[in-house]
Amino acid sequence: METVPGEDLATALSEVARFLHSEHDEQSTLETIAAAAVDTVPGARHAGLMVVRRHREIETRAATDDVVRDVDQAQLDTGQGPCLEAVYQRKTVRLGDLTREKRWPVFAERAGGLGIRSMLSFQLFVEDDSLGALNLYAPEPQAFDDDSEHIGALFAAHAAIALTGVRQQEQCGDATQVRDLIGQAKGILMERYQITADLAFGLLVQVSRGTGTKMVDVARHLADTGDLRQ
Repeated sequence: METVPGEDLATALSEVARFLHSEHDEQSTLETIAAAAVDTVPGARHAGLMVVRRHREIETRAATDDVVRDVDQAQLDTGQGPCLEAVYQRKTVRLGDLTREKRWPVFAERAGGLGIRSMLSFQLFVEDDSLGALNLYAPEPQAFDDDSEHIGALFAAHAAIALTGVRQQEQCGDATQVRDLIGQAKGILMERYQITADLAFGLLVQVSRGTGTKMVDVARHLADTGDLRQ
């Protein structure tokens, strides 16, 4: 493979960063990362993203081809493989030839007939916050070299920042919606019972505790139906 000139690489990564940051929800960002990785990292024919949920649950959230999900499932079923090692060990993992792989024999046997020979996995993280792994696949052996690792690591850094940013945006949006919903419910109670905002909030808390229902659900039910109790 030819080495990508530094200036061209910087330009390409800048364009990737702008493209990733233009997405406004997590799923679209994940799908865009996968597609852009194939176009950016030398040797990549397919790409996918494993995402960690609740610090333990791992799932493939985006894939450019069904074979990605099949290979990932083989890793999840056997509990071994380069993608899982990238997630848990916080490092880049390269697999040169699946048919000769000795590190993960059970996975290699399971995935041997899926048409993938090379893999390259990067952990996605920002500082100490692990998010999952960016995984690249190719049907040819030794498809990835040192340039692939270098470019892939830079790409993964941009991808992790974009993913973290869109998650924060979604969380802020959710928090705003919750505040607005509770505010609407308080307004309904204040007008209905001619009480203060503090007393209205206290009433929501009381109903929430008494029914074992989240306050936001109590507020949503009140706003939708006019009924304070579910």
